[in-house]
Amino acid sequence: MANVVEIVTDLVTPILEDYQFYLVDIEYVKEGKNWFLRVFIDKDGGIDINECALVSEALGEKLDTIEPDPIPQAYFLEVSSPGAERPLKKEEDYVNAIDDYINISFYQAVEGEKQYQGFLKEVTPETLTLLVKIKTQEKEMTFDRKNIAKARLAIQF
Repeated sequence: MANVVEIVTDLVTPILEDYQFYLVDIEYVKEGKNWFLRVFIDKDGGIDINECALVSEALGEKLDTIEPDPIPQAYFLEVSSPGAERPLKKEEDYVNAIDDYINISFYQAVEGEKQYQGFLKEVTPETLTLLVKIKTQEKEMTFDRKNIAKARLAIQF
């Protein structure tokens, strides 16, 4: 599966550069009896459905011409926006999210909690610092990045 993601990354990158879009994530997963190749793209100001369709068509054409086929089983190709609660995966995603409201979940509980939400205040290679609200108090908390399972932008209610 990692090989499929690498191949698709190599194929889609020049397409995205032509349109001045950028790659957010690629996943190749089996759900039920079906396989899905999902490519999440974005651009400054947000991506629309017509732009996703352009990339889907161009990528589909490229995938159809590769011999031998890098994805031998049948699959559904989906190209879409990562949405308002997009994942933070790359270092650049974290840096761009400073001062944004995010959600982080952990491999092991921190102070009895498996996840926190708050404003991202600082990013280092080893830690993330969030301004979190616990009951009525705001508190800066620093988390070890090795313990963070997932991070994403969040919508504050």
